[in-house]
Amino acid sequence: MTSVPALPACCTPLDAHWPLPFVLPDTVLLSTHFDTAQLASDDFLRSAIEPPASIQRSVAKRQAEFLAGRVCARAALQQLEGQSFTPAIGEDRAPVWPAHISGSITHSTGRAAAIVAKKSDWRGLGMDLENLLNPERAERLAGEILTPVEMQRMAAGARDQLALLVTLTFSVKESLFKALYPIVQQRFYFEHAEVLEWTEAGEVRLRLLTDLSSEWRNGTELDAQFGIKDGQLLSLVSIKA
Repeated sequence: MTSVPALPACCTPLDAHWPLPFVLPDTVLLSTHFDTAQLASDDFLRSAIEPPASIQRSVAKRQAEFLAGRVCARAALQQLEGQSFTPAIGEDRAPVWPAHISGSITHSTGRAAAIVAKKSDWRGLGMDLENLLNPERAERLAGEILTPVEMQRMAAGARDQLALLVTLTFSVKESLFKALYPIVQQRFYFEHAEVLEWTEAGEVRLRLLTDLSSEWRNGTELDAQFGIKDGQLLSLVSIKA
């Protein structure tokens, strides 16, 4: 029986609670809370995770969030199919998963999570965690994140939902990129997708505004979901096999 590496001192025990409105079958999602101030000098060694050179050179916050995310990812893969595998960082900065696995890692202030599945069940998974923006920052960033149509919709909507809408739009577009980039191998940006509608129950509908491949064309629509907890918004885009 392979022994499970110890948790880093900076991380809480992994949480298997599903934090979103709609559970995806045949996936494993694990999360943890981390405290940069608790990062110990031997945390990478203790948890048997080799830090890439870029992480070794980085500040404690970056080291703690990387470590927390990789601990979640490795444990999720272990739970999914019994393999001990820690995703490396690819040349494009994305995690490198086993060829038959789709997965996503995310982290924000004090929290990290990873989701994995076999590609035979889910072709693409993209997950993103963001701190909810305050209204002033949301207003400043809206023009960079929202398309003109989304800006019109925001202007016509309730003023007290502006910060939520901008945070949600940012997050689901990040999740969309994480889910689609491994499939299309082509970069795209905030202006290349739009949020068509969303509900307070956590449902989101997205549409591509550019051609990414012969399959993923301008006008293609996709579903996403989101949940809010402790001032953070978690979103997920999942593409069924």
